[in-house]
Amino acid sequence: MKKRRLAALAVAVIVVALMLEAGILKYVNDQMTYRISEVMLDRVFTVLEKNDQSEADMIESLKSDYIVRARAVSYILDAKPEAELDIDELQRIGKLISVDEIYLLDQTGMIYSGTLPKYFGYNFDTGAQMAYFKPMLTDKQLSMCQDVTPNTAEGKEMMYAIVWDESGSKMIQVGITPKHLLQELKQNQVSSVVADMPVYKGMDIYVADPETKQIEGATDSAQLGRRLEELGIDAEAASIGQTIRMDAAVKGKACRCMLQRDADYLVVITEEKSVYLESSFVAMLIVGVYLILASCGMIYMLAEVMKEKYEKERLLYTSMTDELTRCGNRHAYETDIAKLDLQDAWAYLSMDVNGLKQVNDTRGHAAGDELICAAAETMKHSFADIGRVYRIGGDEFVVIVTGELEALDARLQDFDVDVAHWQGELVDSMSIAWGYVLSTEHPWESVHEISKAADIRMYERKAYFYRESGVDRRKS
Repeated sequence: MKKRRLAALAVAVIVVALMLEAGILKYVNDQMTYRISEVMLDRVFTVLEKNDQSEADMIESLKSDYIVRARAVSYILDAKPEAELDIDELQRIGKLISVDEIYLLDQTGMIYSGTLPKYFGYNFDTGAQMAYFKPMLTDKQLSMCQDVTPNTAEGKEMMYAIVWDESGSKMIQVGITPKHLLQELKQNQVSSVVADMPVYKGMDIYVADPETKQIEGATDSAQLGRRLEELGIDAEAASIGQTIRMDAAVKGKACRCMLQRDADYLVVITEEKSVYLESSFVAMLIVGVYLILASCGMIYMLAEVMKEKYEKERLLYTSMTDELTRCGNRHAYETDIAKLDLQDAWAYLSMDVNGLKQVNDTRGHAAGDELICAAAETMKHSFADIGRVYRIGGDEFVVIVTGELEALDARLQDFDVDVAHWQGELVDSMSIAWGYVLSTEHPWESVHEISKAADIRMYERKAYFYRESGVDRRKS
């Protein structure tokens, strides 16, 4: 029964420990997931910022290059003045130096020649895009290149560069349509940068346009060009500078997501929950196995300790218990009376079974054992709750009473009644002589002195029994 209780306790401990571990692992995994996502977000934005800076540097480089091309046209026209008004020749020059448009402007800033006659007559006052170059009118040493801007006539996005010729008599402007190239370059750069980013198992990174939510870069290249909502990511609530944590079914898999956006990009980090569940399961399995082994070891050790304790208790009980009556034996008696204090109130009862020898001789030892056991049970019934019963010899008993001394006489009367009414299977009746002494009735020198006084009183009653019954004491 004890082993079953230990096993049940061990199982309960293991279950509680695993539940506690599961809770701790979930908390730790959640915190770790969010921390990793935050780190990855910072890293992605850092890389993107560097990428944008590289792009800005590239654009500045392009501007310088376009100004050089404008000067190249100026040099060519100085060498071939007849080409100044020849549209076909200007177009050939444009192809030669890889520009889309060439325009010649007079000193007032009006276009008087170029590759597209429809723009002839436009000047720096025609529109905002043309007005950008007004500073050229006041500084003939100046050269300018405009960012990609919708042109005045058609709103077509262009990049224009303009310089004065050597003589200062006219301005030469070249126009290039680089936006498609730049966008493609940017897209390729973002996709390449994100694709090369190292990620943990079950993690993906998506970089999308913050307005259209179209994916421009991803560690899963198959998702390029798709919208975030197609993957199951609702990014509509994301605002600039805000970080959002959310759970979502991304590509059909339960994920923890972290979103952050700035003016240029919307970055999403997704991490599959199953990866953490798998690691948690492995951790729980390891801990569970450890707990089971530890519990088995503990149960075994506890069982051995309890077995040893039980053996010691059994040996102690055997060494202190009379085998026949299960009362305290002589050893227990000697041990206990050595602990008695003569200053305390207690009673010493000396008891003896009358006629045991005659019963043994006439009816056998089985009958004698029945009589001894009956005497012991009667004594325990009467005094076990206020003291202890000892069998110190064949028919000799002692009862040390430590409680309810004031009711001792009444208990003895009840005891005599029980003895008188007893009848066994092998023996018809029972008689017990007793005598008691109180530790408080005299300043005794020792417990031994008290025991002798109790024996004297007991033998007086025993003698009375033999006189009244007419039994020969020598034969009983």
